[in-house]
Amino acid sequence: MAVILKLDGVSKSFARVETTDITTALTDVNLEMKSGEFVSLVGTSGCGKSTMLRLIAGLIQPTTGTLTVNGEEIKGTDTSRGMMFQQHTLFPWLTVEKNIAFCDKMKGEHKTEASKAEVDRLLKVIALDSFRNDYPAQLSGGMQQRVALARSLISKPDILLLDEPLGALDSFTRMNMQDEILNLWKENKQLVIMVTHDVDEAIYMGTKVIVMEAHPGRINAVIDIDLDYPRNRAGNKFIEYRRQILDMLHFGQKID
Repeated sequence: MAVILKLDGVSKSFARVETTDITTALTDVNLEMKSGEFVSLVGTSGCGKSTMLRLIAGLIQPTTGTLTVNGEEIKGTDTSRGMMFQQHTLFPWLTVEKNIAFCDKMKGEHKTEASKAEVDRLLKVIALDSFRNDYPAQLSGGMQQRVALARSLISKPDILLLDEPLGALDSFTRMNMQDEILNLWKENKQLVIMVTHDVDEAIYMGTKVIVMEAHPGRINAVIDIDLDYPRNRAGNKFIEYRRQILDMLHFGQKID
């Protein structure tokens, strides 16, 4: 069944620790997203991108409004919604292979041949097959992030939430991993929602780009990206999308 995610009048505020002030991280968000979409969230720090992911994941509850999946309100976490955080959150006592297999183990699928084959496949995708028996402390930061990405992908959640998943990678590995994530998304046909500060990455990967503004966090625009995959980063239409989004983020250069 196709997944339909709705955010209806969603706002989120936080109390300040040392004052009586309230910080509004997100205000009056109305969105609908569905299976097969790859949604990129871009915006400056403090615009509520990560807060939106945490709300969808069920890690926090909205101050006002509702979030629903196929009509059922999100009230907590669920294995149908997987999230990869900015920090890798790997288990230091587990090997690379066992970290990746952990989600399937929690679902009771760790003894199946299909699950083992998927772990083996993802190890090859992230180019860490030869490190399968190493521990997180023995890996570089970029390698740890690749393991965390593989772990979030293995359970094939209906909604995959990615919070700056490639931020720790060098530019060449990052571009390769962009293509790998897109290949897995096309294969699984799930809804992917990704936070990124990289406008080119947002355009290259997304079927739509949501541009957000800060103070308080809110949606500025929802832009459908009308480009075929694989995308040409130097193409005229790609460059025009970049100019449009940078203008909205107040980093563009106006030309009369």
